[in-house]
Amino acid sequence: MPKIDLTTLPERTGSGYPAPHNAGFDGRSQWRLGNAAGLTQFGVNRVVLQPGAMSSLRHWHEKQDEFLVVTEGTPTLIDDHGETPLAPGDCCAFPAGDANGHHLVNRSDAPAAFIVVGTRTDTETGWYSDIDMKVEARDGEMTFTRRDGSAV
Repeated sequence: MPKIDLTTLPERTGSGYPAPHNAGFDGRSQWRLGNAAGLTQFGVNRVVLQPGAMSSLRHWHEKQDEFLVVTEGTPTLIDDHGETPLAPGDCCAFPAGDANGHHLVNRSDAPAAFIVVGTRTDTETGWYSDIDMKVEARDGEMTFTRRDGSAV
């Protein structure tokens, strides 16, 4: 059946970043909707940010497009252009290769949620705008290094 039973999906909390960059994600939860539906060409996640939480470190992708739509609350988009308040129904798009590092932060006193859709590629390189870190994704494994490739 195409309808996804959200109550059966595992909730993922925190982040996969190496220490000390994994701090500050206790209030972030996500559910992998695309995986639950068997999608293979793009990923779809529901993300909930509790007050004070952020979606990710500010980043951008070389090969993967990202698109999100806010479904609840009032998160703030932070990117190279500054800060943009968002509300339910607002959409944001981040084309592959555009070095505009971005993330969402919930500065409100209520939960915020969004659906994010992204391209799936066999390999990917992502860059973190505010710290000396990059990620290489290959065969489902992520390797975090400094920008020059040395250990984090």
